[in-house]
Amino acid sequence: MSAPLPSLPVTFRPTRTRVVLYLVGLVQFAALTAIALALPKLTGGERISFVFVGLLVLAVLLLLARPKVVARQEGVTVVNLTTRRELAWAQVLRVNLRAGDAWVHLDLADGTSLPAMGIQPGIARQQAIRDARALRDLAELHGTGRPATA
Repeated sequence: MSAPLPSLPVTFRPTRTRVVLYLVGLVQFAALTAIALALPKLTGGERISFVFVGLLVLAVLLLLARPKVVARQEGVTVVNLTTRRELAWAQVLRVNLRAGDAWVHLDLADGTSLPAMGIQPGIARQQAIRDARALRDLAELHGTGRPATA
């Protein structure tokens, strides 16, 4: 028997991965800023360069932490690194997370597949599997009005 469906709206995101990315980004920014301030022979421009590089790396890591999947009564919103896509439940035919996949893929009614990077097994595989099953069950219930057979 499947776990009970989460109540809508529900947001799926790789929480552990996000925490790691935030921490690494903040630590490296703090380290580069400290180096810029601690080295006495650096010019003003060199100090600014250190801080700028720290901000740039932090921005990239924050971008990597952006993905999420939001399931609502009306449908699903998939937020990846630089894109955001709103889908009606009827557009989502299948939710896939196969062995070796970096993240979930949604098979869509138009014949395409959409990566949903908000559910990724990276450092929290069991949570990703539970999230993928929950999204699959929600898509089956809201997309067709009945659970899929086997």
